[in-house]
Amino acid sequence: MRRNDWRARRHPAYWAFVVHRFSGLALAAFLPFHFWALGQAIRGAAALDGFLRWADRPLFHAAEGGLVVLLALHLAGGVRLLLIEFGPWSGLRKDLIAVTLGAGVAAGLAYALALLG
Repeated sequence: MRRNDWRARRHPAYWAFVVHRFSGLALAAFLPFHFWALGQAIRGAAALDGFLRWADRPLFHAAEGGLVVLLALHLAGGVRLLLIEFGPWSGLRKDLIAVTLGAGVAAGLAYALALLG
């Protein structure tokens, strides 16, 4: 049995993998709540209005911002993987990781600025 080589965990590609995996799991955990919230519309206008009043809290808005960042990171991480798999180049992996992280942060900041405006 081979032991894990901890040196690989210092590589940016490992952390890109961790962020992509974590964002995917967090988004998957969010889906049941999202479907429940959409189901409130089926129950009627009063149920949906009650949910919307409950959701109009600062903590909920911060969670929405986190959701936007998770979506952007997961999307950019998936595009990065597709480019690595199907692209004709091999030396741009660290650059693609930086672009992925930058896209996620930019999406979160754009969402935050849209809330303030």
